[in-house]
Amino acid sequence: MLTPKVYQAPGRGGKAPSPPAPLGVWPAIDLRAPTLYPAVMPGEDELIEGRRKKLARLRARGVDPYPPRADRTHTAAAAVAAFEGWEAAGSPPDAPEVAVAGRITALRDMGKAAFLDLNDASGRIQCYLKKDLLGDEAYAGLADLDLGDFLSVRGRLFRTRTRQITVEARAYAVLAKALRPPPEKFHGIEDIETRYRQRYLDLMANEETRRVFRTRAATIARIRRFLDDRGFVEVETPVLQPEAGGAAATPFVTHHRALDQDLYLRISLELHLKRLIVGGLDKVYEMGRLFRNEGIDRTHVPEFTMIETYEAYADYHDVMRMAEELVSTVAQDVLGTTQVQFGEHVLELAPPWRRITMREALAEHSGIDFEEFRTREHLLAELQRRGIEVDPGWSWGKLLDEAVSVYVEPQLVQPTFLLDYPKEISPLAKSKPGAPGLVERFEAFAAGFELGNAYTELNDPIDQRERLEAQARLKAAGLEDVETLDEDFLAALEHGMPPTGGFGMGIDRLVMLLTGRTQIREVILFPQMRRRD
Repeated sequence: MLTPKVYQAPGRGGKAPSPPAPLGVWPAIDLRAPTLYPAVMPGEDELIEGRRKKLARLRARGVDPYPPRADRTHTAAAAVAAFEGWEAAGSPPDAPEVAVAGRITALRDMGKAAFLDLNDASGRIQCYLKKDLLGDEAYAGLADLDLGDFLSVRGRLFRTRTRQITVEARAYAVLAKALRPPPEKFHGIEDIETRYRQRYLDLMANEETRRVFRTRAATIARIRRFLDDRGFVEVETPVLQPEAGGAAATPFVTHHRALDQDLYLRISLELHLKRLIVGGLDKVYEMGRLFRNEGIDRTHVPEFTMIETYEAYADYHDVMRMAEELVSTVAQDVLGTTQVQFGEHVLELAPPWRRITMREALAEHSGIDFEEFRTREHLLAELQRRGIEVDPGWSWGKLLDEAVSVYVEPQLVQPTFLLDYPKEISPLAKSKPGAPGLVERFEAFAAGFELGNAYTELNDPIDQRERLEAQARLKAAGLEDVETLDEDFLAALEHGMPPTGGFGMGIDRLVMLLTGRTQIREVILFPQMRRRD
């Protein structure tokens, strides 16, 4: 069995020397530069073959190129901070000794000395490797290193003549030999296809991509803390469900062999969370993956992340206040500001957000008052007259939703709550007192796309059954994207559910907003892609 091999300096010297003067004017070059490789770049197959030969040479010398442990005492950033602290203390006799580890992103060969950059999640640190400090064997082993390899380096810190904090190597060890070369440009991958399909290369090469996903992680953590602090309980509900309810969407279907029945990947978290309100958990939330067997565009993918909250004894006005406070708090804590740049617009996320009814917004931006187009035929004719592509078989609610998508949503750049939707397109929302045909529902918009959806939840079991049965009739008429009648959920409502405010928000879209991304796949680590074959 091969054992990990550490290349150790033959003895301990005094204070680390300054590097040769030419370093300050030498540009960083990669391992495929003419000083180390033939001037003519070989194809990738040849590069991989060359790396395999180096791997074989490492093993022949008794070096384990994939050891189980790493010698590391400091991250790159912590090493820099340690040296700056040592300087601030007046530079006592011995500079800090550190062991750093990371991926090689640059190597400069100077004959009897070399400089390399190691990158870890905290940043970059330079290492100085000198032949007379490492010894002939250890220094010769550098020839078997490549860009992309992982290395640990131990030594004391010093500043070069260009004032760069550097590790003077007394020992090094190979941690992982990379058999494929890194991206051609370590500062970034421009090909969108490669960035989505091979996200690891994107993360390796693009600091901006790493920033986006660190922001995503911080956003999720802050949302949880916000809700936990307000007394919400985080729960988990089934991903595989016998009925795909809670949204008007086409589900993915799978078959459970032991039960010998078809099940659906959930399209919503709603119906199970409301069962928990019935059961006496007054404030619940879940953050989870949803699956909808539908199209892909800049704001839609088949697999995405949602947060849904349900609060007993609250209505949609309470939820509105919570939603704007949630988004603004997350922005302030994660970004340090409630103002975000999105394209050419600066969005202000601090409350209060604008509130406007759907009827008012549609009339303002299109001149259509939907109360004057209350039949399917009348609204269909009007949209066709305006040149909007619609399916003649769509219901009145679907036609209205399309009109809002075309005329209203692109205009909602600053954060806005669109209120009071028709009952026909909101079968789970409570009717609005004094406003026949409308329900207490809002959708939150910013940057021209929907962020979230909320209702005062319908808790009348008889009204709920009638609405879901009406949806079932639409489905029987050939409309797929309607709510599913879930008998167990209706039975739960018959046990009594208090007045409740519910809210759902797309995590991916919120991260788009906070990071200024215009494509949802930019904020999902591994988005669904068509197979290459």
